[in-house]
Amino acid sequence: MALDLEEQEQVAELRAWWNQWGSLVTATIVAACVAFAGWQAWRWYQRNQAAQAGALFETLAHAAQAGDGKTLRDAGGPLLENYPRTLYATMGALVSARFYFDRADLKNARAQLEWVLEHGRTDDLRDLARLRLANVLLDEKAYDEALRLLDEKHGAAYDAQYAAAKGDVLMAKNQAADAKAAYRLALDKAGPGNNAFRESVRMRLEALGG
Repeated sequence: MALDLEEQEQVAELRAWWNQWGSLVTATIVAACVAFAGWQAWRWYQRNQAAQAGALFETLAHAAQAGDGKTLRDAGGPLLENYPRTLYATMGALVSARFYFDRADLKNARAQLEWVLEHGRTDDLRDLARLRLANVLLDEKAYDEALRLLDEKHGAAYDAQYAAAKGDVLMAKNQAADAKAAYRLALDKAGPGNNAFRESVRMRLEALGG
């Protein structure tokens, strides 16, 4: 069907516009498709990473409960090495640290907690790792190193626990007056309802003569 003059002009304008901008439009569409495909691939990769890390963490946690050190190590190594950016790795290192600490394996407990301080995914978990590492250092009689850790900035939610741990270290150093002050601070910072913690600190304070 023959086009009238107006239609011919519109087609000519469209061809001229396409000749000028067609390559750019095509490139933009292709780039958008590539970006979308990349985003989808990244989401799949993250889900896959989380699933594999989660499976290793579950194995590690069950091994810790069962007292199976070999399985715990076999799961913990790949978890920290291959999936360090996942929350599962941080939690796995904390579980492993507790497992080793309970068995007086201070070297491996310390290594796990230092890993969390370097790679931990949240400030809260790093604060917890620092507190537990101070307890390991207390057992190792590395008192000054423990005190330096406990003096580092941490979340307010841990104020009471950090103060109590500091009191324990100071008591081990035979600095009774400073230990009392730390225990009193721990009691002041302890929230309501935390009765077991408060009673524990109170007993330690009374042992020093209040």
